[in-house]
Amino acid sequence: MNAIELMIAEHVNIRRMLTVLRKFSYELMKDPGTDVSDVPKMIEFVRQYADKHHHGKEEDLLFNRMEEHLGAAAQKLVRHGMLVEHDLGRLHIKLLEEAIEDFKAGNDEARLDIIGNAIAYTQLLDRHITKEDDMVYQFAWRHFDEKMILTINNETIQFEEQAENEGTQQYYLSLLEKLEEKYVK
Repeated sequence: MNAIELMIAEHVNIRRMLTVLRKFSYELMKDPGTDVSDVPKMIEFVRQYADKHHHGKEEDLLFNRMEEHLGAAAQKLVRHGMLVEHDLGRLHIKLLEEAIEDFKAGNDEARLDIIGNAIAYTQLLDRHITKEDDMVYQFAWRHFDEKMILTINNETIQFEEQAENEGTQQYYLSLLEKLEEKYVK
């Protein structure tokens, strides 16, 4: 298993959810009566599949090794770029969750915060994914020696086996498909 190819494939699934979030936001903008009950499912996908599953591999298996073995440029790229953007994405999702609760409690103005944070998250992650696919991953793979690549690939296999045993991929990809059927027309 090539860890980078797997992470790029996961980016495709994450971008699919970004499309769902954007389409939902557009519906909410057009119709204040739009049902928001699916947003917690979208948030769950982001937190569990995109953040815990995907970012977990990046942060625990790839980025830390880049910082340890590839010098100051990699440290700056990871600490001041990728990790900052992961944290900013988490903030947008937290604020989206809070806005949903405010909206459910009767605050119609919270629709602005729902739409604003959903769109900010989608734009942030879309640019972030492009940077990782086109620059960060390629930088790492060009500069790591074969032993380090093999280590990361083997650890990725172990990570994925555990996730498979827990049903992570199957559950969240099924959830994604259901949300796409509803929002991506």
